[in-house]
Amino acid sequence: MMALSLPRIGPLAFALLVGACASTPAPDPVPAVRAGAAEVAAGHAHKMVGKPYRYGGRSPSAGFDCSGLVQFSYRQAGIRLPRSTEHQLVSSKPVSRSQMRRGDLLFFDQEGRKNSHVGIYLGGGRFVHAPSSGKRVRTDRLDSRYWARHLSSIRRF
Repeated sequence: MMALSLPRIGPLAFALLVGACASTPAPDPVPAVRAGAAEVAAGHAHKMVGKPYRYGGRSPSAGFDCSGLVQFSYRQAGIRLPRSTEHQLVSSKPVSRSQMRRGDLLFFDQEGRKNSHVGIYLGGGRFVHAPSSGKRVRTDRLDSRYWARHLSSIRRF
């Protein structure tokens, strides 16, 4: 067996190399979602109405933040999604408003941050989401003045 000889690198080059590797990895691609799974996920999300908001929360017992609610609901439908809002956004494909259907993800710009909030479309102009600290998972109307103004993207897996 032949030994490999690797070039020596200095401490600065090593630190740069390690730092580049330590950045947040891109999410694994989400497999194609089977027909009906998104609708099932929307149903599970709707059942969570009334559960408390909790930053980092991703279960009914702990409470939910917005992306935790999405991840939990899709997991109940047998689909594994990334955890963060950002990774859910980049792992999904854009959909036009005219093509929107139950189970699609709705991304909103909030507090000056692009696509910083996510909910699940229920149909009939309503969506479910975990809004913010001190509140509970709830449904809202997409055509309300606030949400209509802040909607930034409609996406699907």
